Amino acid sequence: MPIAGITDYSHVRVTVTDIAASRKFYDDVFGFDVYAEVPADADEQTKKNLWFVFGGVIYQFPGGLLGLRPVAQPGDAFDPDRVGLDHLSFSVSTAEELHAAAAVLDGLGVAHDGVKTDNGMGLLEFSDPDGISLELFCML
Repeated sequence: MPIAGITDYSHVRVTVTDIAASRKFYDDVFGFDVYAEVPADADEQTKKNLWFVFGGVIYQFPGGLLGLRPVAQPGDAFDPDRVGLDHLSFSVSTAEELHAAAAVLDGLGVAHDGVKTDNGMGLLEFSDPDGISLELFCML
């Protein structure tokens, strides 16, 4: 018998190589509210209480939580063709929002593949500083 009662995703955490670069990217691109992070001047008790942050940051947005965990070795690279994450997709409501998002990415100098619409869906694909494949998606 399968697990009962699951209603939605809770959170996703991605492993990154450079928390400063990743933090700037996710702040600039998405502007999510910070749910938890360990302050630079945190005392030992605060660090102990925030153990689950793992030296990164956890964002909160209407879909749940997104964490950045800075434990990857420098030079490591994301590969969607290996076991694990293929891509991370966020929903928007309309194709117009996809086009507006493309303009935001253009303004930030973030490369993307342009808005694609096909088979009743729209998407906008791009990558974070570690090459993690990201997507904005809507039903048309």
